[in-house]
Amino acid sequence: MRRSVNYRKRHTVQQSLGAIFLIFVAFWLVSLIWGLSGKAVFAWQVANETEQQASALSARKKSLEKSIAELKTVRGEESVMRTSFGVARPGEQVIIVMSHKKTPNVKKNISWWKRAFALVGL
Repeated sequence: MRRSVNYRKRHTVQQSLGAIFLIFVAFWLVSLIWGLSGKAVFAWQVANETEQQASALSARKKSLEKSIAELKTVRGEESVMRTSFGVARPGEQVIIVMSHKKTPNVKKNISWWKRAFALVGL
């Protein structure tokens, strides 16, 4: 009988240690899975951002190629020269547009008595 009591105690201790070990292993596996899921979400976000940047760069490349193709023509070169340097063809006239500035009201030196009569209406 003693052996069976010792055997039961030993068996119970072994089962408890085994259960504790399995609980630690379970927590360890859960923490690994949690870390991997966080890394997967981060990688997915970075992949989406990179894809958006690639599509934006592709659109920019098409726009630049179109601009380069236009600039390689005679008309394109002429357009750049006209806008950048203000060049005109022979026989053309250059028109300079200036903003209209108000001239300040310059008061003439009118004597005080003439101003007084002007206020009264005489």
